[in-house]
Amino acid sequence: MSGTQALAAGLPDGVHDAQQAFRAVLDALARPGQSRVMGPALPGVALGGAMARLLLSLCDDDTPVWWQREDAGLPHWLRFHVGAPVADVPAAASFAVFTEIDRGVTLADFAAGTAAAPEFSTTLLIELPSLTDGPVLAWHGPGIQTVQHVGLQGLPADFWTRWQANHAAFPQGVDIIFTCGDRALGLPRTTRVRRLEGV
Repeated sequence: MSGTQALAAGLPDGVHDAQQAFRAVLDALARPGQSRVMGPALPGVALGGAMARLLLSLCDDDTPVWWQREDAGLPHWLRFHVGAPVADVPAAASFAVFTEIDRGVTLADFAAGTAAAPEFSTTLLIELPSLTDGPVLAWHGPGIQTVQHVGLQGLPADFWTRWQANHAAFPQGVDIIFTCGDRALGLPRTTRVRRLEGV
């Protein structure tokens, strides 16, 4: 690993930028299917701006992170800036980072919390090629007035079947934040996702 990778940029304005990203992602999770701007890419970091800023804003030394890929010096970069350790197994992760979702994701591998403490679950951060150009599905649930139509691009064919099982386990289950470029979009475990008629 080169020194440049190890010392790649963090947030330009640590306190202000982290607060802004934190508020934006809370809003994205409170309004499922509506994307929010997180901010531009960070120099030298091999992640989109939204993903990088979310990691720097949400993680700390008490939040182990599981990486789908551990190359590009990213685990070291995150630990350098916020102290986040690497989770050796998915179930030990507070956050999980997916940058090649086409390789698949098994939601049941991650911590779902317990009935008494559902908050002790993993939040998946999934980088996609587009938040708008995929097959359009209907989202329903808390934070959605009637229906939200969402077309995420690049998800595996079996993803929504796995999501249905995750949703059915409520109050347990994982939450997901999808990112693309400078934007993020929330999918909390409370959201029901259905195919549109005729699709």
